[in-house]
Amino acid sequence: MHNKKQRHRFSPGLLAGIGAAILILGGGIAWWAKSSLEQANRPPANTAPSSTVDPSQPSQPVPQERQVEVYWLKPIENRFELVASPITFPQGAQPEQMIEVAFENLLSKPEERAGTTAIPPGTKLLDLQVDNEGVHVNLSQEFTAGGGSASMTGRLAQVIYTATSLNSQDKVWINVEGKPLEYLGGEGLEIRQPMTRQDFEANFTL
Repeated sequence: MHNKKQRHRFSPGLLAGIGAAILILGGGIAWWAKSSLEQANRPPANTAPSSTVDPSQPSQPVPQERQVEVYWLKPIENRFELVASPITFPQGAQPEQMIEVAFENLLSKPEERAGTTAIPPGTKLLDLQVDNEGVHVNLSQEFTAGGGSASMTGRLAQVIYTATSLNSQDKVWINVEGKPLEYLGGEGLEIRQPMTRQDFEANFTL
């Protein structure tokens, strides 16, 4: 009795299914390998550290400024009106320095847009001091020259208001050639010393 070897035969449909499965599996492996390789070669993302504000560090203060004002005259019909022209200084500027610069501008020729002046040409600032009492101004003799009462009142106002532009409550002493100014002009405008803005407004009209 002879043993017959049995041969296992697979149908064509089964073989085709197995082939398709192998192709799909191989494609998946190839895609996974390619994706892994690309990810490995990709440079790391540059992530900048987020900037945070440290509350313990104070913010930089904004630089502050101070202003002094030069007073000019603006003619309106039959009278004058005072017009302020500001000059800006850094916060650390000294009051005496600021007012001195203001007077240098006051005694120069005013700009056209600023207004006019009743102070005679050639008037010079001989000395200026600021202390706890107020402001002491020493002018040259030219300050008393020429003009009627309106001109005298106008120039007095310019000096008083410019000298007190940092502190409107300050007292002002006016000297001419080192001597206290008692009368101004030919009409003898009496000047009481010291004088404030309030004193001027109570006793004079522009």
